[in-house]
Amino acid sequence: MTQERYGRIVLLRHGETAWSISGQHTGRTDLPLTFNGEDQAREAGERLRKRFPDGFLPDHIFVSPLERAQSTARLAGFPNYHVTAQIAEWDYGAAEGRTRAMMAQALGVQSWNVWDNGPLELPEDLQGEHNEMLPDGTVVHVVNGPGESAEEAAHRTATLLESLEPIVAGGDDVLCVAHAHILRLLTTVWLGQPADFARHLELDTAHFAILGFHNDEHVIQAWNL
Repeated sequence: MTQERYGRIVLLRHGETAWSISGQHTGRTDLPLTFNGEDQAREAGERLRKRFPDGFLPDHIFVSPLERAQSTARLAGFPNYHVTAQIAEWDYGAAEGRTRAMMAQALGVQSWNVWDNGPLELPEDLQGEHNEMLPDGTVVHVVNGPGESAEEAAHRTATLLESLEPIVAGGDDVLCVAHAHILRLLTTVWLGQPADFARHLELDTAHFAILGFHNDEHVIQAWNL
């Protein structure tokens, strides 16, 4: 099979939320898009249609179950899709809803990031549940559970990639609409890299990346468009 006959896997991150502005870790908390995030999603759809004028078949569009991802898909012009928990955001556990600075203060350390000290390494006394009000008055329920490791989150994406393989091998493109960390972890699986490699990838709100092939090898064809 020649390179030109392969399809591509397009990864679209959702638009802006209140916590993407504040820097709070946003895993399973079901935040809505901000008004700016809604505009970002529409603009992302326009950029995608320029890059992929033939679009994507509804059967080849996969979206996280979280509302910020589904809203982004709809506003970008893709109202028909499959919902899959395989690309729900990484479960940050006790770090959910907390910034890096808040985590460092809670742990009594100078600095903290999720790549160095993942959710499974955090103390149980940081777990619990509470409600939090967003700047627009929306109340969200925050669950600080045990979380999952980066490797466990990456494994979830691997199961999706297995199902996508025959689609792209047949020459059709696929669109996945989800979240920054889980899409970065999916990329590490595509490249055959350890989950920790995802720390070196950055994907901005409502930006997309393209995974594909070069000489039958899995590659990143474009990033953060």
